[in-house]
Amino acid sequence: MEAVSVVLILLLAVVVSGGISRVLPISLPTPLVQILLGAVIGLSTSYRVELDPELFLLLFLPPLLFLDGWRIPKDELLKDIPTVVELALGLVLITVVGMGVFIHWMIPAMPLTVAFALAAVVSPTDPIAVSAIAARVPIPKRMMHILEGESLLNDASGLVCLRFAVAASLTGTFSAGAAALNFVWVAGAGLVLGVAVTLAVTGAKSWFNRRWGEDPGSQILVSLLIPFGAYLLAEHLHASGILAAVGAGVTMTFAEISRQTLAVTRMRRNSVWDTIQFALNGIIFVLLGEQLPAILAGAKHTVVVTGHGSAWWLAAYVAAIVAGLAILRFVWVWMSLRLTIHRKRYRGDAMVTPDWRLVAAMSFAGVRGAITLAGVLTLPLALDDGTPFPARDLAIFLAAGVIIVSLVLASIALPALLKGLAMPSEPSKQAEEDAARVAAAEAAIRAIERRQHELAEDHGNADRYAVAGARIMDLYRERIESRSQEPTDASRIEERLAREYRLIGVKAERIAIRDLALARKIGSATAQKLTRELDLSEARFRG
Repeated sequence: MEAVSVVLILLLAVVVSGGISRVLPISLPTPLVQILLGAVIGLSTSYRVELDPELFLLLFLPPLLFLDGWRIPKDELLKDIPTVVELALGLVLITVVGMGVFIHWMIPAMPLTVAFALAAVVSPTDPIAVSAIAARVPIPKRMMHILEGESLLNDASGLVCLRFAVAASLTGTFSAGAAALNFVWVAGAGLVLGVAVTLAVTGAKSWFNRRWGEDPGSQILVSLLIPFGAYLLAEHLHASGILAAVGAGVTMTFAEISRQTLAVTRMRRNSVWDTIQFALNGIIFVLLGEQLPAILAGAKHTVVVTGHGSAWWLAAYVAAIVAGLAILRFVWVWMSLRLTIHRKRYRGDAMVTPDWRLVAAMSFAGVRGAITLAGVLTLPLALDDGTPFPARDLAIFLAAGVIIVSLVLASIALPALLKGLAMPSEPSKQAEEDAARVAAAEAAIRAIERRQHELAEDHGNADRYAVAGARIMDLYRERIESRSQEPTDASRIEERLAREYRLIGVKAERIAIRDLALARKIGSATAQKLTRELDLSEARFRG
């Protein structure tokens, strides 16, 4: 019963944090509000959350990484793949090695392998935290795409490095050659297994649905089980469950394109996944706040072992790590942009030297968040011989401190740096969208005409079917005409006004249906059906 109470309290804290962050007069990121609420829970209640590292890893990381891989824009990722790889792989390796050595030098009581583990968990970035910080200052789209791609890949690379560092801590040995070969198997097999699980599950689901129909509830549940299945299978075969979850998520995009699902299934599934993402990310930050008092007590004891007695040394360690991460990231981002400029100019493309604020914004956008905390909390409680894992509490405290400080710094610096900042212009996708809409409308007209002929041959009375079909085909022809000609300012204004009028009409319909339902002039089932139709219309017109 106590476990259920803890879960409910954590979920309530996540809900409350969202409301508090919106009503505060100052722009405070939601993750910081969640950390503060978690600290209040930890200090004011008798409930304590005992975290099992393996269980924590299984419950939180697979669905979050799967969803990141599923929803990330693939075309934008491929367009900037050199920059993304430089940040997600090169910067992670440099961070793990450089910051690992630096942390061990700064804190000799922390073994080198544990220092590498700490450096590995602070290397991944969190675009969700960045979005929360910059909610009132729009991030340039291309910059956000790079951050999302970097986060997707560096989550996986950082956590794989963490796995090797933990293994070295447990066994006391490390071989670079063996680690390189093991990395190839762990990474390659993890990705292949993730892809295979998604293709197998979606293929079987599609085959079943074609024969016996589709049930939205079961389809949503299947999508929730895929990341856990991929993760557990990969871990059972000693591959990377993290990369399996990422590979499964990326594959879902292409599997969904080739295997169609019902519209109601997609809408409900998106809502379910949005809720899960919001809840899991929020719970992780609330748990960070709840664990802070106990983490601080254990870390202070570890600091005493190093020869220091003041808690201020903890703040100094956090500040030094944050500074080291910031310097490494700034230098690497600057080098990456210079390489990008050099490649563009070598191919003969015109390239403008980016504003220095872009480098600074990309550097401050390297906020640490949920993945860092989830990773550090998976450090084992004990070594193979049963002795406590060395400096575990200190590593958790330092990772938590890096998360909090990076959030605070970014919340101050990013709005100032992003204000008025423009990324290099990108080609408009309006022509691509218009062409797709025209092609879809033409396909719809052909399908309606075929159905008209079939009905007329089977039942006669061709005029009835011709009139009904013409009314629908006129809508599609209107779309083709509006998209085939070059849009003018007047046509754009008319389209915007039409959209506005449609939304006004939907709002009026909604009020009328509500009044009829309250007056008992229509039943609740009818009201719900009409409301769902209006929801679809509103989503279409707002989109």
